[in-house]
Formats: sequence, C-alpha cells, structure tokens
Amino acid sequence: MTTAQENTTETETHGVLVSDAAASKAKALLDQEGRDDMHLRIAVQPGGCAGLRYQLFFDERTLDGDLFRDFNGLKVAVDRMSAPYVNGATIDFVDTIEKSGFTIDNPNAGGSCACGDSFH
Repeated sequence: MTTAQENTTETETHGVLVSDAAASKAKALLDQEGRDDMHLRIAVQPGGCAGLRYQLFFDERTLDGDLFRDFNGLKVAVDRMSAPYVNGATIDFVDTIEKSGFTIDNPNAGGSCACGDSFH
C-alpha cells in the first residue's frame, strides 16, 4: 500500500514565500544579465554570531533533493536540509532612503544578533 506522501514526491515544495516586489526585482536582475537558466536559492549555513546564517543567491545548479516553487516566473530553490529552518519565511525587497535590498522575515528564528542575517 502506498501513502499519499510517497505519491507526492515529484511535487514536493518548500514553505518559503517571496513577495511580488522581491520576485520582480530578482527576475529583473536575471533578465538584465540575460540569464534564464538560473534560479534564486535560499540556504541556511552554519556560522554567524547566532549559530546559523542565511545565504540568498542566484544559482544555476540543481542539488539532489532541491525543493522548488515558482513566483511570477522566478524559480526559488531550497535544499532539503535548509527547508525546515526557513519554512514560513518571507523574502521581500525594500527600497527606502534608509535601506535597499532583500530581507528575510523568518518566524522560525529563535534569536538573532545585530548583524541581522544570523539566527539559531
């Protein structure tokens, strides 16, 4: 007997959300470079002052076990090991006088430090 879980492995996805502003900005950056073969990757790596830190970058590689979601034509990848740490996180793009860039709001972050990109 097979379970529904086994039958959905081809459609497994991650729980990261990407705002329209972030998806548009990332897609525009890729279009500007003429790269339609890349996706946005979010990963969690050991390090930082709180134990873990985010990595957000464009990647052309597909790793075994990657989970993908599409946001307005932007493919977003999360590796299977990072997925539990970023489930429910939202990537946004802000452009204000004070700050410009991608932000990550992660409800799973148990704590952070002054640098803003580390958590445990």
